[in-house]
Amino acid sequence: MLRLSNLSYRAQRIVIIVSFSFIPIALLVTFGYLPVLGMFKYSFTDWNGLSPSYHWVGFDNFKTIFTDEKYYEGFINSIYYFVGSFVQLAIALYFATILSFAVRGKSFFKGVLFFPSMINSVAVGLIFLFFFRPEGTLDSILGFFGITNPPHWLLNPKIINISLVGASLWRYLGFNFILLLGAISSVPSDLYEAAEIDGANRWHQFRYIILPSIRRIVSVTLILSISGSVAPFEIPYIMTGGSNGSNTFVIQTVKTTFSFNKYGMGSAMAVVLFLIVVLVTVIQKTFIKEEKKNDRH
Repeated sequence: MLRLSNLSYRAQRIVIIVSFSFIPIALLVTFGYLPVLGMFKYSFTDWNGLSPSYHWVGFDNFKTIFTDEKYYEGFINSIYYFVGSFVQLAIALYFATILSFAVRGKSFFKGVLFFPSMINSVAVGLIFLFFFRPEGTLDSILGFFGITNPPHWLLNPKIINISLVGASLWRYLGFNFILLLGAISSVPSDLYEAAEIDGANRWHQFRYIILPSIRRIVSVTLILSISGSVAPFEIPYIMTGGSNGSNTFVIQTVKTTFSFNKYGMGSAMAVVLFLIVVLVTVIQKTFIKEEKKNDRH
């Protein structure tokens, strides 16, 4: 039997590290890497998820994804969420800047802005179902202002995605707000005092002190928001199920795989989404490295 006492210190460390890492690595490979490899494999087949046999179709699944409107519609709808990510960042940055100064009741407003981030996405979807439904909360509010014939927010294909983006914006605004507020709070107060002595107003302080100091956090937050806009799922799935032109790429992937038993096509769609996320991650890391280099210089 091998005894650790008979080994050198370096050998003992290697044995201990390998022993404690074996089970986690085995679980990671079994439930992480092997399913991903299987996903890539089945993306080139017409497997239905039930039959033990399947046929190789090459890149036909990927061609269908980018040529059939039923599949690439989700990418078109992602444009709404992409634009919404910029709106969300602008609103979060505005409130983070305002509440970083001495404002009466700012602790209350911080809690109000962050509270939606603590609510489950399913609950948010159900809340906004009542909010947007005909004669619901939003229609009742508009009725007080004399608008008696409001549009059908979740039935009109022209505005349904805007309504869903509004719900998603409310859900995730608090997360970006907290990140930006923390970054702004780390700016030395001496800079504000010197700026006030020089006659700088709030806008000048934001433009020349706050924004340059937190540009890295703003960049990271923006990239995270954009990556999230590529694959929205929970809120549109709960509220509409992808109907009336609100289909997203992830919803279509779930329907294709589990409703129509097209596991080969669903795997191909998952591969496309995986590659998009990898691309966004690479861009994010490259951008952060460039920011670090610029800060050093």
